[in-house]
Amino acid sequence: MKTLFKDSSLSAIVAGCLATMISYAGPLVIIFHAAEAAHMPHGQLSSWVWAVSMGSGVLGALLSLRYRVPVVIAWSIPGSALLVTALPALGLEQAVGAYLVANLILLLIGISGAFDRIITRLPGSIAAGMQAGILFSFGTEVFRALPVQPLLVLAMFVTYVLMRRVQPRYAVAAVLCIGAVVTVASGAFRSEALVLQLASPQWVTPQFSLAAVFSLALPLVLVALTGQFMPGMAVLRNAGYATPASPLIGASAIGGALLAPFGCHGLNLAAVTASLCTGHEAHENPRRRYVAAVAGSVLYLLLGVAGATLMSLFAAFPAALIAALAGLALYGAISEALARSLAEPTERDAGLFTFLVTASGVSFLGLSAAFWGLLFGLLAHALLRLRRPQASEVLRRTP
Repeated sequence: MKTLFKDSSLSAIVAGCLATMISYAGPLVIIFHAAEAAHMPHGQLSSWVWAVSMGSGVLGALLSLRYRVPVVIAWSIPGSALLVTALPALGLEQAVGAYLVANLILLLIGISGAFDRIITRLPGSIAAGMQAGILFSFGTEVFRALPVQPLLVLAMFVTYVLMRRVQPRYAVAAVLCIGAVVTVASGAFRSEALVLQLASPQWVTPQFSLAAVFSLALPLVLVALTGQFMPGMAVLRNAGYATPASPLIGASAIGGALLAPFGCHGLNLAAVTASLCTGHEAHENPRRRYVAAVAGSVLYLLLGVAGATLMSLFAAFPAALIAALAGLALYGAISEALARSLAEPTERDAGLFTFLVTASGVSFLGLSAAFWGLLFGLLAHALLRLRRPQASEVLRRTP
């Protein structure tokens, strides 16, 4: 604990808390959409939010402290999207059974170490291109928000650029403060939306069926590996952390299984928000960036317990503030990832294709853009590195 306090810094704490806020700002809306489609009672929705928040907070803090690495855990975003159509068809009891099966499969994958062997052979340019592509849409959201709240976005942008010149570590904290001040001063803060209400976990007895296994459990495993763990590990590798993937996958699977009866549909490595905690904005010293993940995990726990209070907090601030804040906070990570993806001349094309496909946001056959970006990048890498026949071999083959 003494080491944690010694390594703590304002920039790391702000980066971690901001990462958690961004996790709630967008992905949580998908959970609400899925719950609404399934006509889920408010109490079960509150339990669902509580479960994913508790799991993300506890696992993130324990793993970050164990490895002294910024391990950011979050719920499965593509998994949430799957539930929009799967949950109404299967019902919550069968869905919970599918969650348990999915976590068992992930646990076996983690124990086997197969995922580690794949990650270690992934070229650095492709991993960096994938990260840059994932973050690209967040960077452009800053300027998409400009017509909606021009004064707010311009004030935040100018603050960010000026702080990058004088105090880069505190640029994001300054942007957050200026954004809040402008929001309150302009009257855009809706204080009437704030409510105080705690979450209450509710147990759901799981039911198992082959239909749920094939229609939900297996897709959950696939999107977790390709859409979350793979880009999440790429973020850690790009930041210079050699933490093995197996224990992270195994711990996430165990945590997800324990919380599944309370509504948790899956826990995994974060990719987008992890970039906030692994970059220079968190701390110049990579060994002290784990504090950002710990701070974000504590906020997960607090907001998870708060329940409806959390929802009202985001409703009180304009959406343009959240969008601009997320984009500006990730600019450093986008810049570093793009530079790495194009740094090695022999891997430049593969890195570029990975970035373009991932940034396109294309979804095909139920697989995310991150998966297709990785596939096209590896294909380009393999084709470009095919050994050309030597002149002597060509002459030998000539009749």
